[in-house]
Amino acid sequence: MWPYSSDRLRAMYRGGRADRTARRFSRLWAAVFSWGVLPPRWVTLQVTGRRSGRPTRFPLGMADWHGGWYLVPMLGERCNWVHNVRAADGHAVLHRRGRHPCRLVEIPVADRGPILRRYLETVPGARPHLAISPDAPAAEFDAIAADYPVFQVLPDPAPQR
Repeated sequence: MWPYSSDRLRAMYRGGRADRTARRFSRLWAAVFSWGVLPPRWVTLQVTGRRSGRPTRFPLGMADWHGGWYLVPMLGERCNWVHNVRAADGHAVLHRRGRHPCRLVEIPVADRGPILRRYLETVPGARPHLAISPDAPAAEFDAIAADYPVFQVLPDPAPQR
């Protein structure tokens, strides 16, 4: 059983920014996910920082939907990695038992609802941050879709250096 309540998990990201505890967990999980010892949905996303120009890493859980893999920010539009991915024109690297250059393509709002549902079903750490239950009606997922970007993970034939 996880020792932190949903309220405490939300508080770790008050104002859309990770507190000290959340940053420590992030570093730990980024390393663990990179090793590839957990199921394939758990990865570390590396993207160039839009301000620093340095690579930044984020541990993430992916949603599988109709044969594709998708990344969803649990904090929605406020998520730092979302801004970095957009600034990098979708170019990123997934780390999981090696380095995998990829291209993250943003999904239109109208198509996000079912992917958001799958995300909540399969990535339990996101549940405290989305004010919706995984078994909510489809209309409720459609109602929040504009607030949560969804990116399809595709191979990048020409990765940026």
